[in-house]
Amino acid sequence: MSELAPSILSADFNRLGEQLKLIKDEGIKIVHVDVMDGMFVPSISFGMPVIKSIRKESDLEFDVHLMIQKPERYIKEFYESGADNLLIHYEACDKLDKTLNKIKDYGMKAGLVINPETKVCDIMQYLGLVDIVLVMTVHPGFGGQSMLENCLDKVNELAIYRDTHALGYRIEIDGGVNKENIKTAVDAGTDVVVAGTAVFSGDIKTNVEELKALVS
Repeated sequence: MSELAPSILSADFNRLGEQLKLIKDEGIKIVHVDVMDGMFVPSISFGMPVIKSIRKESDLEFDVHLMIQKPERYIKEFYESGADNLLIHYEACDKLDKTLNKIKDYGMKAGLVINPETKVCDIMQYLGLVDIVLVMTVHPGFGGQSMLENCLDKVNELAIYRDTHALGYRIEIDGGVNKENIKTAVDAGTDVVVAGTAVFSGDIKTNVEELKALVS
């Protein structure tokens, strides 16, 4: 069974604590936290102070996705802010093996993220180091995009590679997820489906119930 991970980037920040409690009450265990720096991606979101603030009120698993250049600069700070998982982009880090190991040294799960243009073969040498692989199904940093469903081929490739090599990473996707395509993502082998607008736009309780039914 796959899991749904709501992305708080689409939440109402005036009611963020309330909405985190609401999704937890609906059985959500993982919340996805997008950090953008305005350099690796055009948008700027939020950073350590927001994560530290909501950490005080929530025991959900914080899946922190760093869309930032040179993420190795801030590993300690995100650990201290309360990240459970720290996901870095293949395209944004020059010292991947060292950085992934440092994340794990702090007791966090280490994740590697790939953009739509990046192939699975580009990251194979790191798959033995990671706990999570996140496949972007849109180009990061731009809202309102449709899912690039051909990226789901990479999910299937990662699932086969994991089984063949007896590895234990979980496979996530992020981008353009809605009620019409979430089942396709799950069928491709996705373990965790990140969804923002599909969760937080409209009636959150109903959205979560309908999406969870499609991933179970």
